[in-house]
Amino acid sequence: MSTVEQICIKAKAASFEMGKLSADTKNTALLNMANTLEANTEKILAANNLDVQVAKNKGLKASLLDRLLLDQKKIKTMANELREVAALPDPVGTVLSTWTQPNGLIISQIRVPLGVVGVIYESRPNVTSDAAGITIKSGNAVILRGGTDALNSNVAIGEILREALNNTAVPKDAIQIINSPNRSAAEELMGMRRYIDVLIPRGGAELINTVVEKSQIPVIETGTGNCHIYVEEDAELEKATPIIINAKVQRPGVCNATEKLLIHRNIAQSYLPTIIAELQKNGVQVRGDEETCRIVPEIKPATEQDWYTEYLDLIIAIKVVNNLNEAINHINKYSTRHSDSILTQDFTKSTRFLKEIDSAAVYWNTSTRFTDGNQFGLGAEIGVSTQKLHARGPMGLQHLTTTKYLIVGDGQIRK
Repeated sequence: MSTVEQICIKAKAASFEMGKLSADTKNTALLNMANTLEANTEKILAANNLDVQVAKNKGLKASLLDRLLLDQKKIKTMANELREVAALPDPVGTVLSTWTQPNGLIISQIRVPLGVVGVIYESRPNVTSDAAGITIKSGNAVILRGGTDALNSNVAIGEILREALNNTAVPKDAIQIINSPNRSAAEELMGMRRYIDVLIPRGGAELINTVVEKSQIPVIETGTGNCHIYVEEDAELEKATPIIINAKVQRPGVCNATEKLLIHRNIAQSYLPTIIAELQKNGVQVRGDEETCRIVPEIKPATEQDWYTEYLDLIIAIKVVNNLNEAINHINKYSTRHSDSILTQDFTKSTRFLKEIDSAAVYWNTSTRFTDGNQFGLGAEIGVSTQKLHARGPMGLQHLTTTKYLIVGDGQIRK
């Protein structure tokens, strides 16, 4: 029996125990996990330093290195997010509805854990604690297979979290870490349908597509973020500029960073030089369509492929559009259905944009960077789903539950 299968068997056994636990029991474990993380900050930073040095030697670009790098503040944030999850209401056991049939059967629909959640993710060590916390609170067991770039960090965090469960009623095997760097381990995990109830990939397009195509387990697809901001002709430009800079520059290597900027033709001549200069001042490489390049000739022309690309870097492509209709059509064609925003003072235009853009999160007069479970008040998130079944957008506790029916009778038989 392989190591991966042994891990899956242990997680499956733990999942049955998890479904029995009270909210107080799970909360106690989460708080212990948070405290143990903070107490082992130096151990985590030492492991992370090994990963960072390897990544630098490999020439990992700065925006992706930012996702990998941990410091005391980030570890403190990881711990606090576990505490925030502990403070949230427990969805398990919630009665969604109850009714009585004419034959006297009393039927209730309640929330229950999914069971075993598998997470395959790339170089973001904080996912290890986020995923562990949110699965524990929702009554699930979790199997974590992180990217090779963050192997030392993930293993260290995972071992610390498992250790934190020793003095609680939560089974240690509810958190499992696959520490093999080999791709074969991830591929084997994708075939463990007998043990795993759902698989969640978190990372770039290549990882997500591989999991979707190869997995024998149901997949919740957390999508890439080719996110857009559209600036209407009536937008308040003094507010638009800081929104755009925030959405592109604050953390360019994350999925909710804006990758494309659409500008209404009537303000293009006056506003493009201003916003492009501000982007360039912040180190952003700008690419543009024909009209954008005519107005600001020194920028690089955008190709058709640019409109589809999630850069995850300090790069943005800009297009001039004639009207709201063209903006909506462009976004719905090229977007990855993650997060898109309109900047306008017009209620009618904003309402139409919010209604017609087919994305998980659609914004009016604000940055796309808010698409995040913590920012939405969900505590930590397991990912941002861009599909439509069974969850969409930032996935919190309730999205890691399913439902079952409880039927109470008094001797009824079907005729």
